[in-house]
Amino acid sequence: MNIQIFGKAKCFDSKKAQRYFKERRIKFQFVEIDKFGLSKGEYASVKSAVGGMDALIDENSKEHESQFIAHLARKEDIEGRLLDNPGMFKTPIVRNGKQATIGYQPDIWATWE
Repeated sequence: MNIQIFGKAKCFDSKKAQRYFKERRIKFQFVEIDKFGLSKGEYASVKSAVGGMDALIDENSKEHESQFIAHLARKEDIEGRLLDNPGMFKTPIVRNGKQATIGYQPDIWATWE
């Protein structure tokens, strides 16, 4: 198992995800998404695993409002803004190879073990 958790330092669900894997002694890599974001390859893999770009966007984030995402028509423009402003991602994003989840999903993670 190769677990990556993309999260925010102050996100309670990100902390709960880390605790879930620590309690089960499963090694993981935590990536602070605000600082490092997702690469284009990681983004494409997560996007295909979770069912599209719309599932990844946190519509309640400050960055979402400041980037005027709701007013952009082209998906390419929205994806560009999303990759440039990683604070707009819902967290935690938990990856296990080609599989991925958004949010606290212990039922799905249990099937990965």
